[in-house]
Amino acid sequence: MDYLSLIKRPIEAELSDFIALFEKSLDGGDGMLRKVLNYIGARSGKRMRPMLMLLMAKNFGKVTDATLNAAVGLELLHTASIVHDDVVDESGERRGQASVNADFGNKVAVLAGDYLLSTALLHVSYTHSERIVRYLSELGQTLSNGEILQLTNTQTEKISEEVYYEVIKKKTAALFEACSVMGAESAGDTDEDDIQAAREFGQNLGIIFQIRDDIFDYYESKEIGKPTGNDMAEGKLTLPVIYAVNTFGDDKMVALARKVKSRNVSAEEIAKLVDFTKRNGGIEYAEKRMNDFRDKVLEFIDKKVSDESIKNALTAYVDFFINRKY
Repeated sequence: MDYLSLIKRPIEAELSDFIALFEKSLDGGDGMLRKVLNYIGARSGKRMRPMLMLLMAKNFGKVTDATLNAAVGLELLHTASIVHDDVVDESGERRGQASVNADFGNKVAVLAGDYLLSTALLHVSYTHSERIVRYLSELGQTLSNGEILQLTNTQTEKISEEVYYEVIKKKTAALFEACSVMGAESAGDTDEDDIQAAREFGQNLGIIFQIRDDIFDYYESKEIGKPTGNDMAEGKLTLPVIYAVNTFGDDKMVALARKVKSRNVSAEEIAKLVDFTKRNGGIEYAEKRMNDFRDKVLEFIDKKVSDESIKNALTAYVDFFINRKY
């Protein structure tokens, strides 16, 4: 099924307006900064977050100039966080392509990230909405908090599903939550119950996205752009292995999982842990939890979305996340 066409159908004109504004936001600077911004602009993805914001605005009213500027601001903040994260993680690749720091060096990458962040704040100021400015500012805090939480989590021996959800709510789900809330807020006179429902909807979408992303780590894929067990190599324990170790793990598997967190684990040991996870229902458990969150998302769509094209688009949105292959 062509999920992306269904998602775009109700917002084709508005998405074109967003793309034009986003490209204009990167049309600044000169010299090296110009090269970096062109590089970043050429790697724009499927625009899933802006499309979510546009759909939410249209669901609760209409897409306004505030919606478009909020969407640009959020996408720039997200891009800045990626650029900075790749420096922190010393990552040479992002989704199979060279990271900004790999091509231009850490100093340029950090400064370019700062430029993107400043441009993001400029665009949300154009919304003339104190609440939207606050949402984006809080998002920046949450993303940084999530990164630090993830770093400190690798330094503890505890293997916790609760901490896993806490990290992904701050690192990934917060982005989709902000898209939903800012989209609903930008539409006009949206009441507080709808804002809160939009917040929970976005968070659940983000959790679905991250669980699917984590499942990918247990399989080799050129499209994903990372080898099997890459998360473990970076000291991260994700939902499948957390479940398998906590439910069926013996002392040896628990010790291996703790070696992962300490980043003192070999490729052979990671392979053993990946195999143990797959043999003991870790993937199936993660898929079940993903579908539990899908039920919550569909409940929102059923109760809060009346327009049939938007209902179809949002349903396609969540199904795209669940069924994607990369």
